[in-house]
Amino acid sequence: MAQELLKYERQREEMVNRQIQARGIIDPNVLAAMRKVPRHLFVSEALADQAYGDFPLPIGDQQTISQPYIVAEMTQALELSGKDRVLEIGTGSGYQAAILAEIAFRVYTIERIHPLFLKARKLFDELYYHNIITRYSDGTTGWRDESPFDAIIVTAGAPKIPQVLVNQLAVGGRMVLPVGGRHAQELLKIYRDDDGIHQSSLGGCRFVKLVGEHGWTVHR
Repeated sequence: MAQELLKYERQREEMVNRQIQARGIIDPNVLAAMRKVPRHLFVSEALADQAYGDFPLPIGDQQTISQPYIVAEMTQALELSGKDRVLEIGTGSGYQAAILAEIAFRVYTIERIHPLFLKARKLFDELYYHNIITRYSDGTTGWRDESPFDAIIVTAGAPKIPQVLVNQLAVGGRMVLPVGGRHAQELLKIYRDDDGIHQSSLGGCRFVKLVGEHGWTVHR
């Protein structure tokens, strides 16, 4: 067991050095979180040896765990501090939420697929992520009762920016989300200040569809 843990620790270090730092991720909190969170526990046992590769992996129910670099890029773009409250739309495997929980004060994460929701919640408990609050719901409507949030991250591709999520972003808040078509999107960063909403592009990306009231419908 100790030898296996050491193996995964070495793989995480190599992942950070070759895939993440080499591509320009410099936030020390993000790098530390990526080095710490055991990514192999967030995929099936059959895929554990591929967990630290430079690619996404299937997690069931036609969903994926994102490529490590994309997780790091989106997290860095949120500019998190230890005081921030973060909303995540699309818990999925739970890996992104765990990375956020290493940095932020509290993470609120919503998942619409019940088996994924249950599996992630169990893993958060096992790993003692007591600052992650989970919800089984349509994430595209956000979490109004807990808003406003200092940061919002959407881990599935939306056809347009959901205004309901923008409304739940605090002044000074940041939101990162993929927006575009079914098969390819643009990763956008939204910043809200007293003058309104400002938007910038982080480049192209590919995510599964954001399904829900303010995203794609199942049949579209």
